[in-house]
Amino acid sequence: MRRFTTPRSHTVRTTALLASAALCAVAVQTGVAGAQAESGPSAMAVRMTPDQRASEIRSAQDNAAATAGKIGLGAKEKLVVRDVVKDADGTVHTRYERTYAGLPVLGGDLVVHQDPSGRTSVTKSTEAALSLTSTDAAQPASAAAKAALSAASAQHTTKPSAGTPRKVVWASAGTPVLAYETVVEGVQPDGTPSELHVITDAGTGAELFRYEAIETGTGTSQYSGTVPLTTTKSGSSYQLNDSARGGHKTYDLKQGTSGTGTLYSNATDTWAGGRLTAGVDAHYGAAVTWDFYKNTFGRNGIRNDGKGAYSRAHYGNSYVNAFWNDSCFCMTYGDGSGNKKPLTAIDVAGHEMSHGVTAATAKLVYSGESGGLNEATSDIFGTAVEFYANNSSDVGDYLIGEKIDIFGNGKPLRYMDKPSKDGNSADNWSSGVGGKDVHYSSGVANHFFYLLSEGSGKKTINGVQYDSPTADGSKVTGIGRDKAAKIWYKALTSYMTSNTNYKAARTATLSAAGALYGTTSTEYKTVGAAWSAVNVK
Repeated sequence: MRRFTTPRSHTVRTTALLASAALCAVAVQTGVAGAQAESGPSAMAVRMTPDQRASEIRSAQDNAAATAGKIGLGAKEKLVVRDVVKDADGTVHTRYERTYAGLPVLGGDLVVHQDPSGRTSVTKSTEAALSLTSTDAAQPASAAAKAALSAASAQHTTKPSAGTPRKVVWASAGTPVLAYETVVEGVQPDGTPSELHVITDAGTGAELFRYEAIETGTGTSQYSGTVPLTTTKSGSSYQLNDSARGGHKTYDLKQGTSGTGTLYSNATDTWAGGRLTAGVDAHYGAAVTWDFYKNTFGRNGIRNDGKGAYSRAHYGNSYVNAFWNDSCFCMTYGDGSGNKKPLTAIDVAGHEMSHGVTAATAKLVYSGESGGLNEATSDIFGTAVEFYANNSSDVGDYLIGEKIDIFGNGKPLRYMDKPSKDGNSADNWSSGVGGKDVHYSSGVANHFFYLLSEGSGKKTINGVQYDSPTADGSKVTGIGRDKAAKIWYKALTSYMTSNTNYKAARTATLSAAGALYGTTSTEYKTVGAAWSAVNVK
């Protein structure tokens, strides 16, 4: 679950942040150079129908045992296929989760790359060897649940309710250990739902890690003018049900905080005014985002399975937030301070749905440097969606949330050309960047993307003035936003894993640029230069 939010200082959690630093320290990107395809469009993913994709996944699963042996996994380790991406030249990228003695391995995910000649290489989330003396827990599950409830209380979560702890292998940091994962559901102080994941050592009971999984993120609309809508007629009325995009539906929660609310309906197919406005923006934003991914990358919906998510507008009372919830596969929008500014602008919709894409691909852990990359991915594609929309009422820019006026002073939430202009975000990488809130550590990748797209220095784009600096005083010449977005998408879907940190992101994007454009290309060299310009070397 993902959120679009202005970070709050009271959400900084020492325990989680210390664990995050350890998590990033062991992130490994291996073997990607051998997986590079030939340069040019042959490295772009082939568009598959849902049935074709399902067939590829079944086939890969049938061969999973042989693959595990081929890449050197132990006898107790098994691979579970999550996704298969096929490039036009025949290169195949198969994404796996891993189990050990039947237990899920958190941080054990990997991607196996096989080129047309049959050469195989692997991108792993961790290189740590899996070997436990026993899978019998010294601590009872009830103790893990109690510890998780205590952790939730420490994070000011109200109405906490712990689910049944599941036994796992924790391999995201240091030596793999037997552990429990407990999910505690509740409500955060600002009204955002809470889904706190707490990892405890099954031998000692010590907390190993914790993270918040809800990560905060024709009609007449409030932000986009008169826009086209795909609706469905039901009886004598019309509904916000988009059959052209996987059956995406938009609901009115009517200030509620649970359920789906009421499906938007109207006597005519002209939608305007009152409570309809936020529904129009949400429905339109979802459609534009779907089309962006389909027409730019050949992606068939958020999970690439042809199924639409759903949107909920008018969440809570004066709720200044919006969030993606992977459990319900839905987006939720508050109405802002005083219920006057719903958070339903185009870049917000693109941001939220992109969290779903990350959850379906690299599954970047929402803490430390991987969390910053997760958040930046949503900013990057939210920005790309806004440019793709080509809407004269909300023109494309490198400002995040500029329409929703979340601060009440007309300023955007974030700036990609110089992230530190918001007063908190990092322009460049440093050893402590993983300790920042993910909405601030994301600045490093946002800055990289801007430099890769537009270059350094002063310029005006669509009437907005930018002046992007570099950490080393270098001059970067951009390759264009479209190429930059394709490189980031390729890296996310083929080379990044759950624990990818900034150094590994540099490797992943270089591999993506090499596959798409060749390792001697201007694009490849500019990726390296842009990362160096934000001190990722």
